[in-house]
Parts: sequence; structure tokens; C-alpha cells
Amino acid sequence: QVQLVESGGGLVQPGGSLRLSCAASGSIFRIIGMGWYRQVPGQVRELVATIIEGGGTKYGDSVKGRFTISRGDAKDTVYLQMNSLEAEDTAVYYCSLWGYSDVTTQRGYWGQGTQVTVSS
Repeated sequence: QVQLVESGGGLVQPGGSLRLSCAASGSIFRIIGMGWYRQVPGQVRELVATIIEGGGTKYGDSVKGRFTISRGDAKDTVYLQMNSLEAEDTAVYYCSLWGYSDVTTQRGYWGQGTQVTVSS
């Protein structure tokens, strides 16, 4: 079983920055990608950013140019650097990992989420 532990959320003023971290632990055969999604109560969970095993990245339209996703050398940790934060970025941010638990079985995992609040 894989566990994802997120950290780095909190309260920040508009225009400020935060850095989220997500570390994966447990047994997984191959990581295909990791990423961040966010959700506001009453709304669907939306893409923030993803990074795949080859290093390719994808961003949600609302965060392009402000957020940057990266990963650690061991590729089982992912970071989200968030700059120029806006009130609309307030949400619970979830870490995600997808890959293979063995040679043939694809699995996806979610973290428990970390709250990011942007307010003056």
C-alpha cells in the first residue's frame, strides 16, 4: 500500500507564496506520475499540476505562470511552488500518485489533503 503525506499548507496573504510537499511511502512497482489537485467545497476537484516519469508537466489554466511543480531526485516526492497567490487559490490541495503496483496492475492514490487559505 502507498501512503502520500502532504505538508506546507497554511494561511498566506494575497500575492504571497507557499510551497507544498508530498512524500510517497510504501511499495509501488513503478511511478507513472504525481501531481496536485484542489477542491473547494461544493465544487469538483480540479487539476493544478502534474509531472510524469519522463519529466513532462501539465498545469491547470488558472495557475499557469504562477505555480511550478517539481520532484525530488528519488522521484517519490513532489513539490508545488505557488507564487502570486490569489484568494481564488483557496482550497484543499490533494497530492496524487498513479502507477503500477506490480507488472500489470495500475493503481491510483490520493493524499488526505492540505488546506491553503489566501486571505488578508
